[in-house]
Amino acid sequence: MEKPYQALVEDRIFFGGAKDVDQMVTNEGVEVVVDLREEAEACASNSTEVKWIQIPLGDNSEEPEAELFRSAIQEVVQAYRDGKKVAFHCGGGKGRTGTVAVGTLKELGLAKTLEEAEQQAKAIRPIIAVKPKQWESLRAIYGE
Repeated sequence: MEKPYQALVEDRIFFGGAKDVDQMVTNEGVEVVVDLREEAEACASNSTEVKWIQIPLGDNSEEPEAELFRSAIQEVVQAYRDGKKVAFHCGGGKGRTGTVAVGTLKELGLAKTLEEAEQQAKAIRPIIAVKPKQWESLRAIYGE
């Protein structure tokens, strides 16, 4: 059965949409969930074992949200470096999720440029669509 979410880093970092979180926790043993939804009021997983971290990013923000994206990327990378299985998601797993995926690949040194990171992320999750304001945030963080 094909999973509705993907592994950004095999067996350690997972990403998808909000509806995929319970499956990521159950199937992959995810311990930390980084929720990128500004609109979220609770974790998308019902598990009491999961650490929920909310980074309130707007889906259609008129302004770049570089500091929030930086925080989200750092939370994912820190959980990974701490040996945890981590998942991140927004509503549909396209824009905000795609932006954090690109930043995470760049931050971990798995891609040399943001464009290379985007290509890698899209190869894993083809529906990713980083919006222009989200690109502005990535360029502000990484100076590209």
